Amino acid sequence: MSTSEVLTRSAEHLLIPTQWYKDYPWLIAGFTTRKQGVSRLPFASFNCALHVGDNEQDVMTNRQRLVERLGMSLEDMVCGEQVHGAELYYVKPGDKGRGSRGSDSAIPGVDGLYTDYPSILLTSFYADCVPLYLIDVRLKVVGLAHAGWRGTVAEIGPKMVKRWQAQFGSRPEEIKVLIGPAIGGCCYEVDDRVINALGSMMPRLSEGVIRDKEGGKYMLDLKQINYDLLIHTGIPGSNIDISQWCTSCRPDLFFSYRKEQGRTGRMASFIAIRQKSAQ
Repeated sequence: MSTSEVLTRSAEHLLIPTQWYKDYPWLIAGFTTRKQGVSRLPFASFNCALHVGDNEQDVMTNRQRLVERLGMSLEDMVCGEQVHGAELYYVKPGDKGRGSRGSDSAIPGVDGLYTDYPSILLTSFYADCVPLYLIDVRLKVVGLAHAGWRGTVAEIGPKMVKRWQAQFGSRPEEIKVLIGPAIGGCCYEVDDRVINALGSMMPRLSEGVIRDKEGGKYMLDLKQINYDLLIHTGIPGSNIDISQWCTSCRPDLFFSYRKEQGRTGRMASFIAIRQKSAQ
């Protein structure tokens, strides 16, 4: 597990996993910030989500800027509905464009997307929840999982690993994971309802992922919990990087649902296999 920041700015509005780009030139991946878009307050300015009440044309302009930056098009983008669950969907070429121009065409009921087809831009949206990026470096399979506390409790990350093992023959030691920017244990306050939901997974969790506060409140480190759960699938710790960015600590750079009392935009996580794989 990396203790330094694994995402670096390639532009004011994009963060990219520099080491992954060096090691896997067939890969496109990254995370947007709130910078250099056209959306107006309270969505200023690079809001990428259509479901938050922002002007639709502004969102589409932001999305168009993103795909152009990546050398792709909106027809390549695929989005899930994101219902805070743990359902997964295998994206195929016939799914291209779903959710890219309207929420009604997004893949329903799913929070995890994966593919082994090139030129499909898997995309999901965030304003505190944990983005999980997974790649099988041998088989060239890529995936995104949206892990809020409910998705984390439902073990969406481990479910994707197990799906890949069954479907593709993936080996955990050949899967790399990046846990992206999210609200950190410094800022994520929860109550007994969330703590109780962790239930039987508690023995698998690191000491310190839950810190008690007064009044039945706790501070929870969702990024570390996802790391702990993925370790138990057999993925080596050296294969998992955790971004140090906290979305709540940096409202200048990120949207934060908690920090901004629910009225804000969303960043986008994205991952794709390049059309022509470089060797």
